[in-house]
Order: sequence, then C-alpha cells, then structure tokens
Amino acid sequence: MPNLTTIRLRAAAMLAGLALALSGCFVTPGKFTSEMALTGPDSFTFRYDGEIFFLGLSKLAQMSAAAEDSFTASCFDDESFESRDCTAEEEAAQREDWEAGTAARAQEAKEKAKQMAAIMGGIDPSDPKASDELVKLLQRQKGWERVVHKGDGVFDVSYRVSGTLGHDFLFPMIEGFPATNPFVQMIQRKGGQVRINAPGFAAQSGEAGGGIGAMLGMGSLAGLAALGAAEQAGEAGSGAEALPGIPMMEGTFTLRAGPGMRILANNTDEGPEASSDGGEVLRWQIGPRSTQAPTALIIAAR
Repeated sequence: MPNLTTIRLRAAAMLAGLALALSGCFVTPGKFTSEMALTGPDSFTFRYDGEIFFLGLSKLAQMSAAAEDSFTASCFDDESFESRDCTAEEEAAQREDWEAGTAARAQEAKEKAKQMAAIMGGIDPSDPKASDELVKLLQRQKGWERVVHKGDGVFDVSYRVSGTLGHDFLFPMIEGFPATNPFVQMIQRKGGQVRINAPGFAAQSGEAGGGIGAMLGMGSLAGLAALGAAEQAGEAGSGAEALPGIPMMEGTFTLRAGPGMRILANNTDEGPEASSDGGEVLRWQIGPRSTQAPTALIIAAR
C-alpha cells in the first residue's frame, strides 16, 4: 500500500504530466457509445454519442495554473529522499528564489495563454465564456448534432457523419485544433483495404513498465484518472477518482463490415460475428483498464 508521501509524489508527477498535456490541448472520451459502419465498398457511416472531456477547459487545468503562481516550500531527506518539513532558513531561501522569478513566470503565463488560444481555434481557455464559444464552434461543423456543456470541461455530444471511402477519416476533427488526439482513425490502403484504429479508446498504455511516462500518449487523461483512482483506492479503500474532473473512460466501440466486405485481422477477444445483413460485426468493451486500442483490417470487394 503506498504511503501518503508516495501518493503526493505521484500526484505531483501527474500534475507535471498534465501541464505538458495542456500544450497539446488533450481531449479524451468519458462515457460513450460509438460505431463505424462500412456500408459498402465505397461508403461508410460513423457515430459517437456521449462525453468528450477537454482538459484545457477543466478545473484541473485551472488548478495547475494556480499552482504555478503560488509558492510552496519543498524539502527532502538527503538519505531517504522522503519529504520533510523545511527549516525557516530553507523556506526563506526558496521563497526568495521564487519571488525573483515572478516577472519571468508572468511572461511565461502570457505566452502559454496565447499558445492555448492559437491551438483552440482562437478560444481563450481562461475566458469564462470559453465553453460557450467551443459549443458554437462545434455546432458550426457538419456532423455535430448535439453539443451540451455539462461543466468542468465535459461536453455531452452526438456526432454523425456519412462519407465515401475515397479518403481517410479522423474523429474528432475540430476547426483550428491540432489533430493530436484522434479517438478513431480510418486509413485507406491500396488494394481495397481499410485499416480502422481507435487509439483514443485505450485508457492506459500497454508499454512495459507502465507508469506516468507510459500514459502520456493516446488516452493519457483517462489513464491518469484510472491511476489516480487506483492510488486512492489503495490508500483509502475506495474507488473514487483521485484526480477531480477527469471522467473515467467507459463505453462500447462497434465496427460493422457490410456484405461483400471481409475482416482480415482484428484484436477483439471473440472475433467477428455474423450480422443480419450478411456482413460481419466486431465489438470492443472499453474501460479504465483498457490497454489495447481497437484495431481491424478490412478488405472491400470491388
């Protein structure tokens, strides 16, 4: 069972990782249902219903910004490296150094605000109306049928779109935002093959060693929430979220291959099921402990 000092150190590491995540404007699923259907050799439909979490608009992001603008003395034992109380002299020296960097931190905060606005389609996350602006931005785009801000950076959405298999597909794709956190990708290959990947539907990295570093890829926010819940459960015997505001990822992703199409490879536990229309269906149950991102390779008969 981790002690209180260990939990604090890991929480600090999480916040450091989240500070880095802010520069990428991370988004992650909450509770959801999603389906990709290849309806024919040249057509597809995609839907996503449920929660999407925007880190930059959450209280956690505000907490991180506030923490950078407040002084806290930090001292450790030279031999055990355990946290300890600082002496008055140590605290005074650290405070002097911190105050000397006030101007530099203020300038850095301004630069970060400009960077965040630039990668959020011109929306300033510190603006109280930022969530309303994001709702308007999404509603302007095709496919976003419902966008409701539930609070603390969590949005309830309904997205539906149909298209042809003449191009690649990515969700979510938001005007002015970098395409750094895809929930679902559809990649066209030669020979009529289509690769479906859902990197955003894996809460934790499957890399050896795990830990904070392994979670700072796709799905990192949900992974951090899962780790935080595990840490708190170990200390307090409960499964509550230790990192407030990050919704736990929980949902279902369904992939349908229509008649005349064949699933060549996939990473489900059960494999494809026959559908009533003569095609095949794959299903993945996604949870806070999911380590494998759904993936499949399909060939379309032409």
